[in-house]
Amino acid sequence: MDKQSTAEQPIGKSGFLERYFKLSQHGTSVKNELIGGVTTFATMAYIIFVNPNIMSASGMDPGALFVATCVGAAIGTLMMGLFANWPVGLAPGMGLNAFFAFTVVGEMGYSWQVALGAVFISGVIFVGLSVSRVREWIINSIPSSLRYAMTAGVGLFLGIIGLKSAGIVVGSPATLVTLGDFTQPPAILAAVCFFIISILAVKQVFGAVLIGIFGTTLIGLGLGLFEYGGIFSAPPSIAPTFMAMDIAGALNVGMISIILAFLFVNMFDTAGTLMGVAERANLINNETGQIDGLPRALKADSMSSVIGACFGCPPVTSYVESASGVSAGARTGLSAIVVGLLFLAAIFLAPLAGMIPAYATAGALIYVAFLMMSSIRHVNWDDFTDSVPAAVTALMMPLTFSISNGIALGFITYTVLKAGTGKFSDISIAMYVLSILFVFKLIILG
Repeated sequence: MDKQSTAEQPIGKSGFLERYFKLSQHGTSVKNELIGGVTTFATMAYIIFVNPNIMSASGMDPGALFVATCVGAAIGTLMMGLFANWPVGLAPGMGLNAFFAFTVVGEMGYSWQVALGAVFISGVIFVGLSVSRVREWIINSIPSSLRYAMTAGVGLFLGIIGLKSAGIVVGSPATLVTLGDFTQPPAILAAVCFFIISILAVKQVFGAVLIGIFGTTLIGLGLGLFEYGGIFSAPPSIAPTFMAMDIAGALNVGMISIILAFLFVNMFDTAGTLMGVAERANLINNETGQIDGLPRALKADSMSSVIGACFGCPPVTSYVESASGVSAGARTGLSAIVVGLLFLAAIFLAPLAGMIPAYATAGALIYVAFLMMSSIRHVNWDDFTDSVPAAVTALMMPLTFSISNGIALGFITYTVLKAGTGKFSDISIAMYVLSILFVFKLIILG
């Protein structure tokens, strides 16, 4: 019988990798896990350039944010691989970072330290819910139409931020918003970046988002829009953001809706991502219908948000881009270890991250926004009492420039419409409680 290389076949029964990650049991090999890990990293590595760009709008140090993004993603992903043995990469959540910087700090006026405190508290609550059955109860209590709308609304929120930062959409005293000036390079190059990413993604080109970001950056460099600053260097200091959260400042009534927004968006986004990846990775037990290792995966994900806040990250969450790694062969936590180690290695790319212009990340934001908006198709549009609350949730996030306001208005609309039309059985106890809290927040606290 022909011998295969060790990289092409599962490690023998006595090997550490085989025993720890159960490679044979999952029908995978070291080679497949390596390829899957590199693929996952390539599809989600854009976050190390986009997150510091967004979060720095809150006044946080860009260099520290870059390191925090890499370290937070690395720790979360390594925990997922070592503790849960799942092929999932984690990083600061898109949408949640924009909510942090532009709404909580920019619009509501809280300091970024207090906002980090809210992230930490929501993470602690998340951990508590993950080790009990309360999390399952809450997820099941929120109507599916509102869950899908929340994802779509976060996408719209990201989209308006990307369009605004690129100058494609600008403010207008007459019409509130209007089309920007396409004679300006940022608007044109952001659109170019979006089209590059979209076309390559449709053609399933490896690393489409990174190619779009780097390609647009090179165009800007060629046009003399910025100067070359190098690629590699020693990592910047993380001291400006490390353990800087103001937990005491976040413990006030006015922060309740913010903490709930961080919690709910993170919770539902994680649930959808992990279940989707589990199905693709064949982690669902055919006999019982249960997802193997789901409790550990949920705990690893929730603990990552707490740890990430300590370094200066918005909620760290599981990335749906992990599905690309699964498609490339990843089946176990070994691929997650690869992703985590690559994030750690990326901390030496600070000069490159500092050169990425806002219009390049704006193009990527717009692309991600459209991906997230697709979830709205799952809403039951034939039922007015389902579709209207979903539409209110999704639309009010960008229109009020606030994820929490969108959630609050959507939940209230759902409860009122269902109760007003006699569909009391559709309203869970959790929905009644949350709607009352949101009314209190909007009327009393503003």
